[in-house]
Amino acid sequence: MSSQSSPHHVLVLNCGSSSLKFAILNATTSEEIISGLAERLGSSSPSVKYKYLGKKQLIELAPNQAHSAAIDTLVSLINEHHLAENLIAVGHRVVHGGEHFTKSVLIDDNVIKGITQAATLAPLHGHANLLGIAAAQASFKGLPQIAVFDTAFHQTMGNVAYLYALPYKLYTDYGVRRYGFHGTSHYYVAGQTAALLNQPIEQSNFISAHLGNGCSVCAIKNGKSVDTSMGLTPLEGLMMGTRSGDIDPGLFNFLTTQLNYDAQQIDDLLNQQSGLLGISELSNDCRTIEEAAVAGNEKAILALEMFCYRLAKQIAAFMVPLQRLDALIFTGGIGENSDIIRDKVITQLSYLGLDCDRTANLAALFGTQGIISSHNAKTKAVVMPTNEEWVIALDAASIAQEL
Repeated sequence: MSSQSSPHHVLVLNCGSSSLKFAILNATTSEEIISGLAERLGSSSPSVKYKYLGKKQLIELAPNQAHSAAIDTLVSLINEHHLAENLIAVGHRVVHGGEHFTKSVLIDDNVIKGITQAATLAPLHGHANLLGIAAAQASFKGLPQIAVFDTAFHQTMGNVAYLYALPYKLYTDYGVRRYGFHGTSHYYVAGQTAALLNQPIEQSNFISAHLGNGCSVCAIKNGKSVDTSMGLTPLEGLMMGTRSGDIDPGLFNFLTTQLNYDAQQIDDLLNQQSGLLGISELSNDCRTIEEAAVAGNEKAILALEMFCYRLAKQIAAFMVPLQRLDALIFTGGIGENSDIIRDKVITQLSYLGLDCDRTANLAALFGTQGIISSHNAKTKAVVMPTNEEWVIALDAASIAQEL
């Protein structure tokens, strides 16, 4: 481990089924030293894009190379640029921690076992996370490896919020319940918003809307998650980029008996072909849909209206556990950059004491934080850029420095 006078850098890894996002951050200052994305792993044209000292570079990998090759390339970059000497830990984003993990932990054999068990609840993400951990353990043998869980922040939800109205033994025997995701993002923006409003997080009631290709809303009461829109998997809840969000479970029977869909086809339909993409028949990219809507495309207009209506409806529902709302927070790629969606949602929620200051709303783009409601608004509307990598780096550094 580096001395107290040396920078404490953390390598943050976010491993997907065919991608690996990485960054090295200074855990004291949040400065980003290097960052990049390995994508299309396992395909005929995998590559690694990275940014170092303000310059963007591209490295093409051999066909069909996957996570181990991406990690090897990352190790080479770290050695080439002499970035290893200040590394004190590797922090892993782990999507699903089940009920095993309520906070970030040092990875050992028991933790691997717990992550493996939870992976059955989110196989696409969970097995990818395990691949990334294994590859990093092989390449960074001297560094502590820390798991930071998307689900951990939501472990404060009560059973009335997290249970499904299914036979109880499905929960006790198989862990079938609502877990929620985007926990590091909701946690981070809640803390930053409390600081912005100059009030203690322990006395703050927020609704956080993380809006990107994946979308979720979280009800935060006195700084703790009490409900969230995603469930057993990241499919439940809001309309998203390509995910349907909430649907009638009876749809499964209709698709299988009337249209001869199998389980994989239904999974693909709900996760990859629905949401903004499915309704607009154009794209899952909100910017593309907004441009088409302005040009008069009726399906693009409908996709945006549906997205905003469902989001506003979910926010309103979370007033039940909160009763009092101090601020509505917009974050994620869409939440931080779509003034159109923010305005539409706030307008539908005016009865909660929210309004939208047009000038402030238009100015809150491209990583800018700020209050976008008027001075007279009873409830604040806030744009708060998220920084999940920073949360992972902080947790990893804290655990590593205690060893």
